[in-house]
Amino acid sequence: MTQSPTLPILQNYINGQWCYSETDQYLDVVNPATTEPLAKVPLASAAEVDLAAQAAQAAFVSWRKTPPAQRIQYLFQLKQLLEQSFEELAQTITTECGKTLEEARGEMRRAIENVEIACGIPMMMQGTNLEDIASGIDEFMIRQPLGVAAIIAPFNFPGMIPFWFMPYALACGNTCIIKPSERVPLTMSLVFQLIDRLNLPKGVINLVNGSKEAVDAILDHPAIRSISFVGSTPVARYIYSRAAANGKRAQCQGGAKNPVIILPDADMDMTTRITADSAFGCAGQRCLAASIAITVGEARQTYTESIAHTAATRIVGYGLDEKVQMGPVITAQSRQRIETLIQQGTDQGAKVLVDGRSPQIPGYEQGHFVRPTILQDVDPNSEIAKTEIFGPVLSLIHVETIDQAIALVNSGQYGNMACLFTSSGAAARKFRYEAEAGNIGINIGVAAPMAFFPFSGWKDSFFGDLHGQGQHAVEFFTQTKVVVERWSQKDWSRKF
Repeated sequence: MTQSPTLPILQNYINGQWCYSETDQYLDVVNPATTEPLAKVPLASAAEVDLAAQAAQAAFVSWRKTPPAQRIQYLFQLKQLLEQSFEELAQTITTECGKTLEEARGEMRRAIENVEIACGIPMMMQGTNLEDIASGIDEFMIRQPLGVAAIIAPFNFPGMIPFWFMPYALACGNTCIIKPSERVPLTMSLVFQLIDRLNLPKGVINLVNGSKEAVDAILDHPAIRSISFVGSTPVARYIYSRAAANGKRAQCQGGAKNPVIILPDADMDMTTRITADSAFGCAGQRCLAASIAITVGEARQTYTESIAHTAATRIVGYGLDEKVQMGPVITAQSRQRIETLIQQGTDQGAKVLVDGRSPQIPGYEQGHFVRPTILQDVDPNSEIAKTEIFGPVLSLIHVETIDQAIALVNSGQYGNMACLFTSSGAAARKFRYEAEAGNIGINIGVAAPMAFFPFSGWKDSFFGDLHGQGQHAVEFFTQTKVVVERWSQKDWSRKF
């Protein structure tokens, strides 16, 4: 890619110092609303990953011995710095990722919540003990850190997702390497400017920019003990397989095709508002976006008319404008892929109820925009009903009973989220018991767990066992040690 010499060049942060990459490969970071280049991001080599891993491994020796109550003091400071820079961080997310300011603020609020929860590590890391499992013998379990943890982050939540993992890893006594998405590295660069002010021991946390070469180097490096990843299912499967083959722990969040069921007794105004926010929020570029709306019985006509009107009237534009309700998708390639999938859906029998393709946004004609799109009468077996679109497209499917709807939910390859809209407690209980998904919403459009719960996922939406956030993160970033101990009763009376 041809580079502008006036663009700022981003740096890596290794062993407590900012450093320019030695690579000769760079990408432009582009504002998706204006297509204005913002910076140049280096694509670091395997050698630079090795420098970060060596620094983290060296720092681990003393960091693991730092008492948890002392480690979390750095997190308390980090929370304060994040709060002070809250608006700047949100605006950076909007500029490089395309979200609305409201969405970017919400993202950073979730990031800060994870820092707050990780500050409870002195209690969350407590083990268990049992005295006198046999005469004079005690047994107890303690948790100890793994070592060097690596985080490979996606483009769609550049501020939040690294915080699903990083605060817990550090608080548990691990050292850390973060590789942000090369599409949106500015947010994490700003976060590291704040981290640099904490005066953490050198090497405890490192930032390496890059793409596949850097990822593969992380997966293969013998000093790195764990991998945390969020992205598409094919890449999640690849990362999990390669990490596991190298003996690493891995938690890999993949893609989704999230269904929502609308029963006839649902509050239709609320349902429409909430599902529209779910399907079109973040331009549909989130793993908890509603992608399929399954109407049951008489809900079909009312919901279809209501969601079509809401989609057609949503305000689309540059997210720095507070009036805008939806921003662009991340790249021109993403826009083209989304529009191609919409056409495939129509070719396979779907009716375009609201067409968001090729919009003209005044003042941002070159931006990567797709307006909200509604496809009606989608065949459950069609490609559009199975493929993760990752754009502002909602497919409508109709069935006659809740059993048919739940069966349709459970037939999909993904299991990230499923939601039900109803006023029936019995229907809600049936759904949450039978639906095969890791995150369940009842009259909720984005069933995003709070930071003290794990971000779950089933089927092809997750590879691993322990998820990000909360107690799962503590268990992932620690290993258990069981100690069986005997002391002679004669020693009890010894004088010291």
